[in-house]
Amino acid sequence: MRICRFNHEGKTGCGRIEGGAVVVCRGDLTGIMEPVGTRLPLDRVRLLAPVIPGKIIGIGRNYGAHARELGNVPPEEEPMIFLKPPSAVISPGDPIVLPSASRRVDHEAELGVIIGKAARNLRADDDPLQYVLGYSCVNDVTARDLQKKDVQFTRGKGFDTFCPFGPWIETELDPGRVLVTCRVNGEVRQQAPTSDMLFSISTLIRFLAGIMTLFPGDLIATGTPAGVGPLAAGDMVEVEVEGIGILSNPVRAAGD
Repeated sequence: MRICRFNHEGKTGCGRIEGGAVVVCRGDLTGIMEPVGTRLPLDRVRLLAPVIPGKIIGIGRNYGAHARELGNVPPEEEPMIFLKPPSAVISPGDPIVLPSASRRVDHEAELGVIIGKAARNLRADDDPLQYVLGYSCVNDVTARDLQKKDVQFTRGKGFDTFCPFGPWIETELDPGRVLVTCRVNGEVRQQAPTSDMLFSISTLIRFLAGIMTLFPGDLIATGTPAGVGPLAAGDMVEVEVEGIGILSNPVRAAGD
């Protein structure tokens, strides 16, 4: 099932996507959703980021080829993690703004995992995937020069507009066997299956829940394949995850 948040005639709502329409629901995506009897054609609504996460947890170097293309050693024992601020989230179609402080801003196509119920210190017999609401597309936009300069990731990954997210949440997906693709102006820049991940979705959730409580609506950006590269004003960048859909965002310079 695909669930979404949308804006229609100035009002924000949530719903299920069925047959090219949004079945409008009351409630919220991480709780109970009840249809209200209204259907809206998809072309009459503006899709929004599916949730505004309480926190965004990024996974660094989770594809070995990507780690190596930047001259880094892939992690072996534990995932590498960092945080992005919720203020970085933008919706499908919103522009990625290139900050004047950076001379190189890269795309990073990723599978996003949205938490559905609180998870903390999971037992050995717990299935981590039972804590997942669903999956979406994420672009972990990164000011690469600032990331290298600062060593830690906060500034390079934290600018406003640096987390495009959407277009909806797919609740039924095998996250270990889908293809992640990034296209810029129609040209494929990144493409790899999630089976190339060094740490699986289950492993990531169990690891993270042992550090911090994961709350409904939290977003995990699970790492990016090789092929990251710079964006320029005027570009159109697409992140596609097989079985979910396509997240598209234009790119513009600050001040435009």
